[in-house]
Amino acid sequence: MINKCAVLLFCALAALPAFCGQHVALHPRSGFDSGEQETIRQIVDMERQSKDASLHRDAEFPSRTLAEDYVAITPLGQVTTKQETITARRSGQLRYEAMNVTDMVVRVYGDTAVVTARADVKGQQLGEDFSGPYRYTRVWVRRNGHWQTVSYQATVTQ
Repeated sequence: MINKCAVLLFCALAALPAFCGQHVALHPRSGFDSGEQETIRQIVDMERQSKDASLHRDAEFPSRTLAEDYVAITPLGQVTTKQETITARRSGQLRYEAMNVTDMVVRVYGDTAVVTARADVKGQQLGEDFSGPYRYTRVWVRRNGHWQTVSYQATVTQ
């Protein structure tokens, strides 16, 4: 039962990167151009949409935006797939009351974007409180003109 709860909690946290729109750090380097700025804007918007989907328990957003080969690593080190993430969202056993994302950094490498951030979350899964601070990394890849998440990892912090 604990393992199932941990997987469901992680699936819930996999949506965390979406709670952005808050403190996004752009680290310009030489050659930082308008194309990269537009990519960063797109990723920040995808993160915002992910947050909204999490707060409203919308399973369609991850259905559209998680790559078929998506893999996530939970705070307990478990591996989670796209289907497990979608199933956890649809179950209705996951509830977010609040999410606050800070210290977000978006780095762009061609058709790949890496997001790192802190997230303070308040919520319950299967009646268990999972509120607290986390750090996460999400990797987005542009395929056929659309951004998809290919990897996600969350860590509980103090």
